[in-house]
Parts: sequence; C-alpha cells; structure tokens
Amino acid sequence: MPQSLASVLVHLVFSTKNREPWITEAIELELHKYLSAVLRECDSPALLVDGYNDHVHALFSLSRKWTIANIVEEVKTNSSKWIKTKGEEFQRFHWQSGYGAFSVSQSNVGEVKAYIANQKEWPVSQGVALSYYILPLWGFEFRCF
Repeated sequence: MPQSLASVLVHLVFSTKNREPWITEAIELELHKYLSAVLRECDSPALLVDGYNDHVHALFSLSRKWTIANIVEEVKTNSSKWIKTKGEEFQRFHWQSGYGAFSVSQSNVGEVKAYIANQKEWPVSQGVALSYYILPLWGFEFRCF
C-alpha cells in the first residue's frame, strides 16, 4: 500500500497550575478557538474543545506525524503565551505539567463529546468527575491519597 492511513481519536485533559480558576468567561470561548487552531496547526483537527475555569478537554484526531506529547507541548506552550497577552491579570498564568490523553473509539465519540460539552453541569469538581467517570472507561483505577 503506497499510502499511510490512520484514524486515532484522542481525548486530552489538562488543567491550570494548582487547579486555579484562571479560565474566565472573558477568555473562555476565545481560548477554546485558539486551542482548536493550535491543534489544526499540528495536523490534529479538534472535534470539540471545552472545559471549565480550571481545566480544558479536547477531542481531536491525532496526526500521523505528531506524537501526543509533542502536541500537548505545542498546545500548552502556545496557549500559555496567548493567555498572558489577554491582560495584566493573566501574567502569572501557567498550565499544570501533567495531562491525560485517552484513545476514543468511533462508537464512543458521542458520549465523550457530551461529557466534554457538559463540564459546567457536573455537580462535583472535575477532578472527582474525571476520577469516577472517565478513568474507569480506560481501565485506570482511581485511588485517593
């Protein structure tokens, strides 16, 4: 076969440093558009980007040429610089160093999109929601330390 084909969907989750509520209504929608643009520049188009005031979720199609780690570095670095241009109040903004990246089957795209789109509706903090809802879907055990 002379061509290379791939269809890998990734659910990416990352948070602000110390889970501080940096993502205000004033920048939220523009940030999500910016993150989508960075993903597109990484040949990894976003299906959906959303989140809450202290974290972001992105569902995207993984490029054949980029690793997940390189995409995350590009997204976090560029968006951190971008956020800092939004005003004096954002000068100390940083993303947390870690992230979660999970494969998504085509049959689960609708469920993952609904989960991402409804972040503000969750009755508990994202950390608890992620721990109890998402992690078991990918075979991770939740432990409270």
